[in-house]
Amino acid sequence: MDIERQHIAIICNYQLLEDRVGGMDYFFWAFDTVCKKNKIKVDWFFPNQATHGKYSELNIIADKTKTVETNFSNYILNNTTNYTHVITHFVELCTSFFATIKKELSATVIAVDHNPRPLDGYPIKKKVIKRIKGMLYGKHIDQFIGVSEYTSDAILNDFGSFLKPKIKTVYNGVLIDDIVSKTDTRTKRNPKFLVVSHLRFSKGIQDLIQAVSALPAILKDNLCIDIFGDGPYKKALHDLVIFYNLEHVFSFKGSSATLGTTYQHYDYMIQPTHMECFSLSILESLAANIPVITTPVGGNEEVVIHNKNGFIFKTKDVNTLAKLLQAIILGEKYISENTRGLIESKFSIDKMVQHHFNELKQ
Repeated sequence: MDIERQHIAIICNYQLLEDRVGGMDYFFWAFDTVCKKNKIKVDWFFPNQATHGKYSELNIIADKTKTVETNFSNYILNNTTNYTHVITHFVELCTSFFATIKKELSATVIAVDHNPRPLDGYPIKKKVIKRIKGMLYGKHIDQFIGVSEYTSDAILNDFGSFLKPKIKTVYNGVLIDDIVSKTDTRTKRNPKFLVVSHLRFSKGIQDLIQAVSALPAILKDNLCIDIFGDGPYKKALHDLVIFYNLEHVFSFKGSSATLGTTYQHYDYMIQPTHMECFSLSILESLAANIPVITTPVGGNEEVVIHNKNGFIFKTKDVNTLAKLLQAIILGEKYISENTRGLIESKFSIDKMVQHHFNELKQ
């Protein structure tokens, strides 16, 4: 295929928010730039319009009154298009939407899976429905991309092993140059912690609050944990902090567009999540030379190595987390390694963009 004659559509069920600019935003901007350099036309279908950052340079087609799937379906039904590729991000896999695309277009369809799975798996009924959808609609997707090996395996588990020839893993990446690395020595006793997370129940921050409440009082006196992020569970978390009289420990900082220069001021990031796909905040933290304390869900263990560049504890195990925090606060456990090198070599946004761009050459 002549790459210079390509015209691609990218459908992203991802809200564009000026106060929440993260790794995926940088990926979208960088991917658009690479496509334009190679004379590839790109139409972006998001839930909303935006002009912050480099979004003003993207050709965005949005309709707040419709889902991105409906918006795109209506667009191809009512406009003459010559799309050679259709790529989806954050869109449910194996639905009738993909059958619609294939019916109306002769494009290559690539579905990128960013979706985490429940810790205890899906109920039987939902498992059966997913298998049926895999048989009905999996044939309409030419390439599945998992953002971690965990995700790629989950696609097979959800929709059927017959899809294996269509699955490839392309790791998420972060913009290394915009993340300032910590250069001074980490504090060995009474280190400073941060949390970077969307505030919802599945992120497990309530487990962290309960773990801190179980610490000896003397250890809580100088303890500092800043929480960056926003979401529907914020009030419940704030109420829990008040219930345990931990207002002097936890500080809710809200969303931040400058986290790349913020990580360096801390010693460890805590991510007690119950479900994950492949965490960009973990990559960002490690790129800033800040070790990560997290759970073994999703693709976390594909980048965090216990006792080397962070610590892994069992999901929802509040007692173990409390003991781990106590050992870190007392300096009994300590990460001395520079954690940035791994991210530079394997998980940069440049590598992510190049791998995704290579799919257009297939």
